Amino acid sequence: MPWKDSSVVGERERFAVLALKKVRKFAELCREFQISRQTGYKWCRRHQEEGRRGLQDRSRAPRQPAQPQAERWRKRVLQLRRAHPHWGGEKLRAELAKSGGRRRLPSARTVERWLTAAGLARVRPQRARRGPAVPHPGLTVPRRRHEVWTVDYKGWYRTGDGQRQEPLTVRDLHTRYLLAIRLLPNQGDAAARTAFTRIFRRHGLPEAIRVDNGAPFGGQGALGLTRLSVWWQRLGIRVEFTRRARPGDNAGHEQMHGLYAREVAASAAADRAREQRRAERWRRHYNEERPHAALGQKCPAARYAPSPRPYPGRLPDLVYPPGWAVRWVRPKGEIKWEGRLRHIGRGFARERIGLLALEPGQWAVYLGPLLIGELHAADAAGMRPAQWKRQSKPSSKVKPKRAG
Repeated sequence: MPWKDSSVVGERERFAVLALKKVRKFAELCREFQISRQTGYKWCRRHQEEGRRGLQDRSRAPRQPAQPQAERWRKRVLQLRRAHPHWGGEKLRAELAKSGGRRRLPSARTVERWLTAAGLARVRPQRARRGPAVPHPGLTVPRRRHEVWTVDYKGWYRTGDGQRQEPLTVRDLHTRYLLAIRLLPNQGDAAARTAFTRIFRRHGLPEAIRVDNGAPFGGQGALGLTRLSVWWQRLGIRVEFTRRARPGDNAGHEQMHGLYAREVAASAAADRAREQRRAERWRRHYNEERPHAALGQKCPAARYAPSPRPYPGRLPDLVYPPGWAVRWVRPKGEIKWEGRLRHIGRGFARERIGLLALEPGQWAVYLGPLLIGELHAADAAGMRPAQWKRQSKPSSKVKPKRAG
């Protein structure tokens, strides 16, 4: 039974009287009047408290006007933000509580809304869109010396004086020759680059270096390259990244780390200098005395010789074809292009990159012959970084035949 437009209050009163007398089930009565049970309880409560007057429609406007203190809070928030331009809603609200107590404080969301209205909200940088997919070359099976070096950090440990040691290990994959063990204070780019400069000068350059995706070898930028791995690329060394969470891609290197952990790191020397001498003695033992099963029980030193590619000392200049635009990447990883700063990546800082026009408003970005991303005029976040695309391998499992 729908409400009658001519006497809405009368129908509400009739419903309340029938419901309060409990002559019928409340749910059935609500269905008859086509109202919800919640609405039915509301009319019964109002009829009991105020009679027929309580059944009239009421204004939905707030009973009290907006708090005059809200404007004072807003002005105080803007003052604090100008004094602390990097504070967000939570910190500003906490500062309000120190001076004004916690009663009727604006919420952090309200504070952020006031900042946005005043043009003081923090602008979050837009995330760059995914760039072109570059086919992953896969992992090389070496057939000669210095075709692939494997590089990694053995897990850190402390010497007797409490100093943390980060052993950087470098190994030739074909001969199993352990080229270097350098105890470094950290895994930073500068320490690693200094160590590799010494290694390159002593042993020459490899064709490829195989590393995992962690710092300082790999990062989140274009093709996972960092300043260290970009330096390798500039030296003409191909960088091979193993698959994430797949230590088996560098199994021989991990096995060597296990030996080092048991025979050297388990009983560390008093300080770094002495521990470095112990590591060097163990490296010579590994190369010259310990037979290796993969080499027919011969020692790695029996097959090792220095690389025919000497360390140049100075990086060769990058040359791009005529018609390409060439830009110098600033120290923070940006270039000036089309009147705006465009982010390329910190790994490419102080390098010269080439831009090839693909179509109006779109350019391919190269570091030498390597495609590292694309620039789009409509983007505000910078370059769309290139990503490695690994080819899926067909399954080697043979499905069992069904019986019958």
